[in-house]
Amino acid sequence: MDHAALQAEAVQRIAAAETPDAVEALRVEFLGKQGSISGLLKTLGAMSADERQSAGPRIHALREAVTAALAARKGALQGAAMEARLAAERIDLTLPAPAAPRGSVHPVSQVMDELAEIFADLGFAVATGPEIEDDWHNFTALNMPESHPARAMHDTFYFPDAGPEGRRMLLRTHTSPVQIRTMLKAAKASPGGAPLRIIAPGRVYRSDSDATHTPMFHQVEGLVIDRGIHLGHLKWTLETFLKAFFERDDIVLRLRPSYFPFTEPSVEVDVGWQEVKGPNGSRRMLGGDGDAPGHGWMELLGSGMVNVRVLEAGGYDPSEWQGFAFGIGVDRLAMLKYGMDDLRAFFDGDARWLAHYGFSAFDQPTLSAGVGAISTGAGA
Repeated sequence: MDHAALQAEAVQRIAAAETPDAVEALRVEFLGKQGSISGLLKTLGAMSADERQSAGPRIHALREAVTAALAARKGALQGAAMEARLAAERIDLTLPAPAAPRGSVHPVSQVMDELAEIFADLGFAVATGPEIEDDWHNFTALNMPESHPARAMHDTFYFPDAGPEGRRMLLRTHTSPVQIRTMLKAAKASPGGAPLRIIAPGRVYRSDSDATHTPMFHQVEGLVIDRGIHLGHLKWTLETFLKAFFERDDIVLRLRPSYFPFTEPSVEVDVGWQEVKGPNGSRRMLGGDGDAPGHGWMELLGSGMVNVRVLEAGGYDPSEWQGFAFGIGVDRLAMLKYGMDDLRAFFDGDARWLAHYGFSAFDQPTLSAGVGAISTGAGA
């Protein structure tokens, strides 16, 4: 067989191919499983050693030459197609760029930034802690006895395995364990460990789900420890915070006696609201005296003076130090401020909802309490 003539014919046919499909057809004809050159390679096994030594190099050289010719022709055709496309297409650089899809800042993240700014202006630091807690930090150190309903399985997500020191592990039910951890750390770091002013925002978990409750939600808790602290300081702090957050000067608070294991005395805080009529009907807006006609009171948060047992668990001497604490749902604050009516939508991941209620990354919070840090001279 004249391998040189076969090679010349194959290379000539490949060079004459005018489309990538034609090149591919020639590749199959020559190098496919049933191709002519593949058939020559299969004959090597039946040859003697002398015949294989003579014919083998020529057949392999033929295959390499055809392979190189195919690659060169394919590259040339692709290059020509690209040149033709570049010559035919034009880009008008004066046109505006196509709009790229943009994400948004979730309302919860935005509200947390707003809270951090307001309380930073009041002299508070932001503290964080683990979301997987042990029952001592989550319950015992906060003066919750073993029989307390909050420890029940239907309220708390427990882990099957025990943690350090044999303590039960759970998903924290509030951010109050952060207060305990911060108190213990501060008490060890400096004599007395005070004054201490922190807020503790973060995710918490409880077994509950409806339009206003979800198994995972967000809370922010505040803690102040100093000498001479009383309920007047608590009311002033909350009133200043709520006026800055809702950007209204007519916020009125009402404190009602209540009970929480970790505070004594404990108070529920109600905020006055008024009915505002708009084009889409009327809605309740915070602000105004709740006892006035057409107004009312809305329960917003729980608070109180830190229980002496909690102070002791945190490493403080109750005879020297006093403090107050409060807690409120971040998601509920967002619902009240931005007019949302279903908490479950916060976690559905609906792009339409996020596009409507989300914030631009450039929309930085500019809220400010406009006052100095809390002092023991503040009155009710």
